[in-house]
Amino acid sequence: MTDIKSMTVEEIKEVMKQVGEKPFRAKQIYSWLHEHQAASWEEMNNLPKSLKDKLREDYPIVCVEKVDEQISKQDGTRKYLFRLSDGNVIESVLMKYKHGNSVCISSQVGCRMGCRFCASTLGGLTRNLLASEMLDQIYRIQVMTGERVSNVVVMGTGEPLDNYENLLRFIHILTEEGGLHISQRNLTVSTCGLVPKIRELASEKLQMTLALSLHAPNDVKRQELMPIARRYSMDEVLEACRYYFEQTGRRITFEYSLVAGVNDSEIDAEQLAGKIRGINCHVNLIPVNPIKERDFIRSTHQAVLKFKNQLEKYGINVTIRREMGSDIDGACGQLRKSYIDKTESEN
Repeated sequence: MTDIKSMTVEEIKEVMKQVGEKPFRAKQIYSWLHEHQAASWEEMNNLPKSLKDKLREDYPIVCVEKVDEQISKQDGTRKYLFRLSDGNVIESVLMKYKHGNSVCISSQVGCRMGCRFCASTLGGLTRNLLASEMLDQIYRIQVMTGERVSNVVVMGTGEPLDNYENLLRFIHILTEEGGLHISQRNLTVSTCGLVPKIRELASEKLQMTLALSLHAPNDVKRQELMPIARRYSMDEVLEACRYYFEQTGRRITFEYSLVAGVNDSEIDAEQLAGKIRGINCHVNLIPVNPIKERDFIRSTHQAVLKFKNQLEKYGINVTIRREMGSDIDGACGQLRKSYIDKTESEN
């Protein structure tokens, strides 16, 4: 691996050995990359020029480049479109809350999961992101705003557990000493339900929150909305979530996008409560973001409230997601999709 920003301190020590340098340089380089978010070797002013010259060619520093930025007039949410070194584009969102700044990052270019209400998946999967490309979305946003990020959600484009090795690397570099050192408890990773990977992640005993995209109260409806549900039944997915809680002690979040006339009835709420009762969990209700390629209609405010009340009646902990940046291309994949459409129509 020549992607030095994805390396651990120990791996950089190995590089120092190979280029005939002292091991202490590894910590300096690591600090420049992750604590100071340096975008080039030139910025590392306590490294000898001879070392920078050696590293520049074989160890380029991976950085994302801002292509577009939209700022919500309603709540200051910022949506960024970043270009990667191979020309692909990804998106990230900065949301400002009273308790601190939260950044939502992408884990893949595109997605192959095919969830029917999501714009991220329309063009399929192009490739996985490197750990460095995931980290650098946060770093560039910090550098551009001059403000610290305290919470990270891996919920942008892509299925994080479909990029498992890079995701684990990203988590360790983000949360351990020597970098931003964001608490694992301030990190949320979303998945549509890759059961073997949920179990593998549980065995790591990390302290982050797992958010499962559930979106339906039974297998029939879930299979209509999410192709992955044909591979893993709801019972299998929920069993993996119970295992995750047993291994980590971390409460599960169930994401539930409400689509009018599809999954928002009283019976749906009753079925959902029956399925998840007994799991230490929290349900996050999300009125679906309509996208022009699909004919889904978002549930009315009244239907959302009714659904929430119904779940609460069964003793389920539930909130309605506060909409951030609804006046910009705020939903997953929308900004990237409109950029690609525009670029293609110009060529």
